[in-house]
Amino acid sequence: MRYQRPKGTADTLPADTRHWQYVEGIARDVFAKYRFEEIRTPMFENFEVFSRTSGDTSDIVTKEMYDFKDKGDRHITLRPEGTAGVVRAFVENKLYGPETQKPYKVYYMGPMFRYERPQSGRLREFHQIGVEAFGSDEPALDVEVIAVGRDLLKHFGIDNVRLAVNTLGDQQTRDDYRKALVAYLEPHYEELSDDSKTRLYKNPLRVLDSKDEQDQKFVEGAPSILDYLTPEAQAHFDEVQNLLKALDIPFEIDPTMVRGLDYYNHTIFEFMVNSKALGHGYTTICAGGRYNGLVSELGGPEMSGVGFGMGVERLLLLMQGEGVAFPDQHPLDAYLVGIGEGANAATLQVVQALRGQDFAADRDYLARKPKAQFKTADKLNAKYTLTIGEEELKTNTIHVKNMASGNEVTVPVANVTSDFAAVIANID
Repeated sequence: MRYQRPKGTADTLPADTRHWQYVEGIARDVFAKYRFEEIRTPMFENFEVFSRTSGDTSDIVTKEMYDFKDKGDRHITLRPEGTAGVVRAFVENKLYGPETQKPYKVYYMGPMFRYERPQSGRLREFHQIGVEAFGSDEPALDVEVIAVGRDLLKHFGIDNVRLAVNTLGDQQTRDDYRKALVAYLEPHYEELSDDSKTRLYKNPLRVLDSKDEQDQKFVEGAPSILDYLTPEAQAHFDEVQNLLKALDIPFEIDPTMVRGLDYYNHTIFEFMVNSKALGHGYTTICAGGRYNGLVSELGGPEMSGVGFGMGVERLLLLMQGEGVAFPDQHPLDAYLVGIGEGANAATLQVVQALRGQDFAADRDYLARKPKAQFKTADKLNAKYTLTIGEEELKTNTIHVKNMASGNEVTVPVANVTSDFAAVIANID
């Protein structure tokens, strides 16, 4: 039998994990500047955590969730996105209490699972980086979260982004707009796709997000939610726009934009790029918004939240397609070359001593000839080669060479094992 990874998953090998570590490291640094701290939630949750928050008409719940009964007959779901689990943790740990600093700002990164058709940058097991901030209704927090996303993309070397924003308003806005949208779409009911027929009376806003070509014909002429904003919702959206301008963050208003999950309200946004690496036309690379009812939906008090999510696989494809240079995060400081069988123990002792001084060091473990060892040192871009042969064993010395400058010196082994930094300072 030939064993293969499950469809829609990927093996991330060391040459690629370096890129992942680079991205994750940058994300941690950027989030720290904005005072976001890491939260880690389980990779599986009770089914209701996602069915209640994502909405029973969303593609995630109706088509894509990996859910099953465990041995205790509990209905379990592999997490399809990050927000709902973070909100559940926020509520369960009573982080909404007065003793917790508000806004409560966290970030997450890790694997998510959706059963959908695998394609480039979109797998069944995929990874997200995201942020969530709880406890403030202020438009300024919406704008800060957007600024975090923009800052993050800039640090990843992605500059050619387009920011689209919209508002889904408050509950009154949604109720009024829902009626208008149903009235507009009802005469075309028989011409809608099966999915849109199902959504029309349960959540008509989801019809606006349909990718079906026939549905798109009707979406183009649909009424705009911006015409149904209450004064309070309009004021919130106006302030978001004013603050984006104050920070010189360019944006476009897209009144047809909705998010794929039902928990969003007020500000929503998407960062899009036009890159061949992700296909033709503009593709969303980072998206999010405000979700003022989600905390109470999972048993907490009325408390607002706002956040975004970003797919790591798609981000890496984009960075590689745009020619972003990834630094070498695992440089080799020293490579030990041993000549003769007698050097085996000595080189192993020196390698271990260098690692104890926080230098990255390696040596040959294949009993190869000196020429092959030197070739390996060169291939691995070792900064220094250290050689121990018969002569060095007799005199208890070691030969050290700076591979960039060619400078070299022979010193007592004890000098290297006790203070290698001092030795190389003399030949740099």
